[in-house]
Amino acid sequence: MLLIALTGSLATGKSTTARILTAPPHSLPLIDADVIAREVVEPGARAYNAIVKAFGPTTPDLLLPSSPSPTSSSPPSSNTPSDDSKPEPEQQEPESPQSWWAWLLGRFLWPWRRPPKQQQQLRPLNRAALGRRVFASGSEKDLNKLNSIVHPAVRLAMLRRLASLYWQGRHWAVVVDVPLLYESGLDIFAGMVLCVAANEGTQMRRLRGRNPELSEKEARERVGSQMGVGEKVERTEARGKGGGKVVWNEAGEEDLREEVGRVVKGWRREEEGKCWGGGLMRGAWAVLEGWWGRRTWERKKGRKGE
Repeated sequence: MLLIALTGSLATGKSTTARILTAPPHSLPLIDADVIAREVVEPGARAYNAIVKAFGPTTPDLLLPSSPSPTSSSPPSSNTPSDDSKPEPEQQEPESPQSWWAWLLGRFLWPWRRPPKQQQQLRPLNRAALGRRVFASGSEKDLNKLNSIVHPAVRLAMLRRLASLYWQGRHWAVVVDVPLLYESGLDIFAGMVLCVAANEGTQMRRLRGRNPELSEKEARERVGSQMGVGEKVERTEARGKGGGKVVWNEAGEEDLREEVGRVVKGWRREEEGKCWGGGLMRGAWAVLEGWWGRRTWERKKGRKGE
């Protein structure tokens, strides 16, 4: 199974690309790092407790006001049941020997899928207040602290979901949506990297259109807090044609759909017909290619700095 890492900067069209990849004719499963990042900081989770301990004393509005119902503080996602009466898919009886592996992985390797009832009464994080704290402080210390809490939890959760999909064996590829792919060091594990890019003017226009409450200064701070588009493009291209592809999203969605379709068609042609053992070898080779691509980029960057 090919692991396609989807990345990009703020307002470049990454979410639109993810929607294209998960819809017919591609219909690929998606592991969204942003969704997982919200799940791992649900009240009662380890990352939630660590964030409250680190930022609570100096951020009075870190937690949202108490809600009369534990399920009314935020809309339920497609991955999280909204009440205790709905069974979790992973706990249903498997229908085939192959699905037993997926069921076991989901059952025993996802222990924090839902917090205990007594922890569901905790107040959820005020994500807006936390964002203002880490982005407007003018220091990378707070942002690095937050990342050091969230990133390990997200990586572990992603690994569990990947293992479950691999054992199911129903798809030729899986898309992992990771905005901070290179920053978190997960790029070396990707078989292919699909980087969605746009110029800075397009980024700012889309971001402020999507979040009108942001001032121009706040929007630039958000964009500047992440690795620049140019650097992500360079790092993706350093992986070579067989390891990464950059898609520029300056036109409409239909043009983006056609370009993504051409890229995926080529990748699928290469992957079809590979056996299970070949998949393991392909995974090991992908890690080596990812590491070599990173080394190539680092040497290129070093030469520029001289």
